[in-house]
Amino acid sequence: MIKELLINADSCYRQAEQKAEHYFKSLYEQVEQKTYISTLTEDIRLWKRNHIHNYSLFSRGKRKPDPRQYHPYIQWLNYTGKLDNYLNRSISYIFMRDLGKSLDSPDTLNRIKSVVENLKIDLTKENKNKAFSMAGLYRLAQKEGVESGLIWVLNKLKTVSESIPKGMDAEQAQRKLIKIIAGVIMQEIEEMNEETTSEERTRRLDKAIRLGYSYGLTYPFIDDLLDAKILSDNEEKQYTDLIRTALTTGVVPEFGEWIGNNVELMRYIHSELREAFDYISANQHQETKIGFFEQSYVFFNSQEVDRVKSLSNANYTNEGLYIPVILKSSSSRLIVRSVIGASEDKELDNRTFFYGIYNQLADDFADMFDDLKDGAVTPYTYYLKYHESRPDLINPFELYWTVISNLIHNVYNSDRKTCEIILDRAINGLKRYKERVGTKRYNEVMGIFASGDPAFNKLIQNIVRKADDVDFFDKLLRDHMITILKNERIEKEEFMNMIKSLRHQINDMLNIPKTENIFLAEDQIINAANYSLEGEGKRLRPILAWLMGVNAYGLNRSAIEPLLKSLEYMHTASLIFDDLPSQDNASTRRGRRTLHEMQSIAVAELTGLFLTQKAVEEQTSLQQFDSDTILKLIKYSAQTTANMCRGQTMDLESKRMQLTLEQLNVMCFYKTGIGFEASLIMPAILAKVNEGEMDALKKFARHAGIAFQIKDDLLDVEGDTSLLGKPIGQDAENNSSTFVSILGQEDAEKEMWENYCLAMEALQEVPRNAPFLKHLLDYIINRDH
Repeated sequence: MIKELLINADSCYRQAEQKAEHYFKSLYEQVEQKTYISTLTEDIRLWKRNHIHNYSLFSRGKRKPDPRQYHPYIQWLNYTGKLDNYLNRSISYIFMRDLGKSLDSPDTLNRIKSVVENLKIDLTKENKNKAFSMAGLYRLAQKEGVESGLIWVLNKLKTVSESIPKGMDAEQAQRKLIKIIAGVIMQEIEEMNEETTSEERTRRLDKAIRLGYSYGLTYPFIDDLLDAKILSDNEEKQYTDLIRTALTTGVVPEFGEWIGNNVELMRYIHSELREAFDYISANQHQETKIGFFEQSYVFFNSQEVDRVKSLSNANYTNEGLYIPVILKSSSSRLIVRSVIGASEDKELDNRTFFYGIYNQLADDFADMFDDLKDGAVTPYTYYLKYHESRPDLINPFELYWTVISNLIHNVYNSDRKTCEIILDRAINGLKRYKERVGTKRYNEVMGIFASGDPAFNKLIQNIVRKADDVDFFDKLLRDHMITILKNERIEKEEFMNMIKSLRHQINDMLNIPKTENIFLAEDQIINAANYSLEGEGKRLRPILAWLMGVNAYGLNRSAIEPLLKSLEYMHTASLIFDDLPSQDNASTRRGRRTLHEMQSIAVAELTGLFLTQKAVEEQTSLQQFDSDTILKLIKYSAQTTANMCRGQTMDLESKRMQLTLEQLNVMCFYKTGIGFEASLIMPAILAKVNEGEMDALKKFARHAGIAFQIKDDLLDVEGDTSLLGKPIGQDAENNSSTFVSILGQEDAEKEMWENYCLAMEALQEVPRNAPFLKHLLDYIINRDH
């Protein structure tokens, strides 16, 4: 069945191409006439007054940290009085680049001033909830009422990150997605005004989050995927045909039969992009829908035109090299406005169109040798290969300065602040590149791309060497974000490997040996106990106790083995009781039949009692600690067991009544949170830590335990039986009061995140560094079993 075309692809692309040709012709004439040299020389002469400083050897002050060190650098800027100017130029640049604004507008300048003031407050105040932590983001989302949108996008980002194939950079994919989401949100905020109600603002921001993700998904799963050469030639053709059909008809084709080795990857990508495409399409205004698809097609097709180029082809023209660059760099930003259905603004659209190539040339310069290695054709890689044999080729570095001169004087009408910001950005880019590749390599590159005017080249290199105060917050933020994402991945892998290793060690020590002259009944109980202990348990409680005892308190690992066994014996006993017909009547646990199903109810009851006593026995075996400490430990353990019984009683009573949220929280703490608390407090008792630290740990454990229980409740609704080791839907079948039954799935997720935040905030009060507790929390809310 042939789908009806929504847009005329050839016509809209040709129309965009003609506009790009006109722009390129204007730039080409300026390059040929070298008008940029005299113009920019005068601009730089004025610019130098604020950026070339002669520092005395005896100058005093706090030493400047590495500009890539996020928190120290912000503190240094504030200490030296430079933070205001730093933020002002950074936000001004974002308003120009991402929002298409002109800096000669009083309204824009006032808006920038307001953003700078608020950002400075956030950056300089003592804030335990760092803005780039999950807890900090969630608190920010709460202020705007968009928690559901944030939870949704965090779940999506997690799935995308896990699905990025080898050969692609998962951290860069996440960063790009986050950047695009932020860009769409900024566009939406700028479209609002004082008359926008709080309810309308929340609705629009929530939609912007989802639209930003939906549009941003095209970068890792179209642009980056096709650039990575993961797909075969045939698969690339199948994929691009699918995309082209979707953009020209407005309907995503069915996945159909896929020929190639990447069928599972492409089925996932097709499903995810289809959902994103449908969401964007459904939220398009009718009057902007055609424009959106035309702009999207121009973006996609210009990328494809560039992607199929080969460095082995020595015959590309200047127009063939630069026009697709103009098209893809401008359309990628113009799409954002059409995605949110922004009102038409021809001046803003023109500024965005002319501005795009400036960013693209700067990015291509920074990446030229990586691109050359990958065989990608960009103006820089092509010039590197053919400039000696092709004197007709435009020097892309000359075109770069021409674009800058054109923007300052022909697009932004010689506005001095605009001139300042653009020159700051250009010089900062060169300084960063020089630092990255080293002076020798940088000078070699400059020797190749010198403009042909020695005086201008000398001027540029002089200011690159001497200029100060030209760095930008978005670059600092980008580096910081990449560092966080990489460190999070490494730390998560290390944490999960450590958990896996500790789980094996704990599993090896749990088996209860049989004694000589054992009675048949006792033999049966020990077998039953070992059967229950041998299941695929997570062993979170003894693992947490090990981490706390050994890593945080420095206790001897062999000395606390009895404590680890005690915690798991007690936990397993609670599960045996929980599964009984008189309680939850579960048939499977930890991936196998429950004990009462395998043996009998009586044996299960006796085994649970046996394990609770074995737990106490193990506590008395902590021989390397003094008797007063052990007595304190046993007393706490007995109180904990009693409270767990209270929690289970509440759970049984809840089957005949609907609990309030407050009652559910109390029950959840007694059932689950107190087990986490014991895992933290019992090692703390052995280490004889002070009461203040114990209180902070108890607060952390309370909220971590509730978050854990909510995740369990959610998994009972949406989990995978094969991963959980037990059937889903048991809570509903047992008529149990759960966070999902009381709050609904969406609000239960919010409650989980609220407790996550409270646990993270409690963690700030723990005096010693225990990073594994943060990773434990992340594991709790992200686990699938």
